[in-house]
This record gives sequence, C-alpha cells and structure tokens, in this order.
Amino acid sequence: MRPRPDPVAPGQESVWQYPRPAVAQPSDRHIRITHAGIVVADTRAAVRTIETSHPPSWYIPPDAIAPGLLRPSPRRSFCEWKGEARYWHVEIGGQVFNDVAWSYPNPTPAFAILRDHVAFYAAPFDLCTVDGERVRPQPGGFYGGWITSDLAGPFKGIPGSMGW
Repeated sequence: MRPRPDPVAPGQESVWQYPRPAVAQPSDRHIRITHAGIVVADTRAAVRTIETSHPPSWYIPPDAIAPGLLRPSPRRSFCEWKGEARYWHVEIGGQVFNDVAWSYPNPTPAFAILRDHVAFYAAPFDLCTVDGERVRPQPGGFYGGWITSDLAGPFKGIPGSMGW
C-alpha cells in the first residue's frame, strides 16, 4: 500500500517525487559530522542519493573525512542499483562505533560517482548537519537517510512502511 504523501510546504521537496530506481547527484550543500569535539567529515562536495520515499543519503569524498577514524568492517550488503557495499567502524577517542558508515568500492556504472565516497548513519554522532541544520536520522535503523526541514515525507522506515 502506498501512503499518502505529506503536504509540501514552500521551499520543500517531497521524497515521493524522488525517482525509483535511485539516482546519485553531486551537491555543493555543506555536509558536516562532528562527535566529541572532533570533526569527522566536512565537505561541500558530497554526492546525495535519492530514491522514492527516502530522505537523501550523503556520500562524502575521502579527502573530506578526518584521517585515521575509519576502520574496515567485515560486514557487507547488496543494493540492487549500487552494487555491494562494505561497512566501516568509526573510532573516536577510543570509542568505537560499529558499522556506522558504508561505501561502494566498485559501484555499478550508473553509480560510479560514489566510488570511494563514504556515507554515515546520523544517529550515532553528536551532530550531523546539512547547510548548518541538524538532521534527524531516517527512522527504522536500517536506512541511512538524513531528514532536514526542506523535505516532506512520510519517510520509509516508519512502522508499516515495509511494503513501500
């Protein structure tokens, strides 16, 4: 069952107008992640992926991620459009956050722009922002989208959204 899209306010875009299959788009929006006073990532050269019913996931170029924080994880998953994802742990000040980031080392041709970029779940970190606005994590724990006030939902991940 497809839900009824929320009303779209001025300055918003509806995630129900996003394409399926997903697409990747370069962006100059300011993406920043901080935790325990450490800047984990900071860029105006991210790539966002958008897909019907999902808030964007933000993929950060490797040179915008603080060196030495990422640790490889054995976890893998598969996306029908992007290919095989590998996961990353993040270690900050002796604290390890397991499987909180992912990347596509060998993405499908349609998503070649994602190669070597890393996306992060927002929930584990003190602050994740888009253009200075604190994001809310996409509900449900599985998906990695970042919700900002310029988006209208509802968003995949809420109870009852499994069939969307």
